[in-house]
Amino acid sequence: MSLSKFESMLKTNHVYFFDSVEFEEIIHHYLDTGKHALAKKAVKLGLEQHPSAVILKLLKVELFIFEDKLEKASQLLNEIAIIAPYNDEVFIQKATICSKNNEHTAAITLLEESLVYTNDPGDIWSLLGMEHLYLDDFTNAGINFAKCLTLDTEDYASLYNVVYCFDMENKHEEAIDFLTKFIDKNPYCEVAWHQLGRQFFVLKAYPKALQAFDFAVLIDEDFIGGYLEKAKTLECLKRYEEAIDNYLVTIELDDPTAFAYIRVGACFEELGTMDLAIQYYKKAVHEDPLLEKGWFLLTNAYCKEKAYQKALYYINKALEIDEFNTVYWRKYGELHIKLDLYEEAVKAFNTCLELEDDALEMYIALVDVLLFLGDYNDALKILVRAKNTYKEVAEIEYRMCGLFFLLHQEETSLLHLKNAVALDVGYHAVIKELYPIVFKNPKIQTVITAYKKATE
Repeated sequence: MSLSKFESMLKTNHVYFFDSVEFEEIIHHYLDTGKHALAKKAVKLGLEQHPSAVILKLLKVELFIFEDKLEKASQLLNEIAIIAPYNDEVFIQKATICSKNNEHTAAITLLEESLVYTNDPGDIWSLLGMEHLYLDDFTNAGINFAKCLTLDTEDYASLYNVVYCFDMENKHEEAIDFLTKFIDKNPYCEVAWHQLGRQFFVLKAYPKALQAFDFAVLIDEDFIGGYLEKAKTLECLKRYEEAIDNYLVTIELDDPTAFAYIRVGACFEELGTMDLAIQYYKKAVHEDPLLEKGWFLLTNAYCKEKAYQKALYYINKALEIDEFNTVYWRKYGELHIKLDLYEEAVKAFNTCLELEDDALEMYIALVDVLLFLGDYNDALKILVRAKNTYKEVAEIEYRMCGLFFLLHQEETSLLHLKNAVALDVGYHAVIKELYPIVFKNPKIQTVITAYKKATE
């Protein structure tokens, strides 16, 4: 009624009287609904009718802070403090200003002082927890959030925050102890069971995690988070059919997610049912076309089926979304080799090197493709780059031996061969495989035989 009366007054320009409590309720309503312009009007009219009302002045401070008018807010707070020095809200708002100025230690001091004057410490403990979080002081943050739970066991935001603080310090055993004690007093709290399961999951205690998630979904049959974590745990236990059932429950309870479809597909893939795996991967990319992981999983699935042309189509989809992902470029190169399109493979592997994927196998793969194409000079350049990074590697030395021999630099070839056999004489078969003509050369055979005898 007060709200309707107030809005009627605004429309008609008639002036109606409201007591300060009515104005407070009206202003809170507008703040809660995000109608700050109307909240400002209500504050202005309220202070005109009740110029000494501390609560209305504090609401004006709140609006100043919202608008980042921190100096005006501080000035008004100082005026309020003269007439209401023990008002806990004065300390809280001063702390908010300090926090906005990144003065978190000062904010904590003010909030602790406000505890002396408040009859409702819950909100202040929560604010203290947040200020300690800003300072990465997870121990004291957790202590304050835990205090909130002593007042309200259904304050799930504080419960999540307590567990978050334990997580940030990798104190999973301590988190389990805290949650176990909390559950002893609140056995039907599905959120606590869910969080307990998460802690066991992190510690890879999967049977205990599964038991906790079972309790969570027994308490709340519509608890999507519980079913999701239960499904992930069943996957880790290799109970894929049950995992699929639980992922499908999450899809039934709420709008389907690409994540759930992908996990169902992965479970079917583990079961060897590739047609169903592909079906669910396709559902995932239909749900979220920008999810490159879904396209990549489709690529791998078709690779297993040796349907390389289809796999190439899907890896192109992944690269359209993330052209800087070297894992995708590697797969792109491998697929072109499978399809005998070696020039494209060279392009892919060169792109990987440009993107700083300088793993040894990347250099080797590129060199071997260039060798197959007869681009000996380019292959040698890549090997020189590889040798600058990987100083003493038999795979590089054997290939340099073969390439220098093919380029008619016999002395250099034999030098690299001696380096290679000294590093790993047993790996000499790479010459036979990649450079059969070189391998048959008597000088090459003499060096290999000599080193083999020396190591026997």
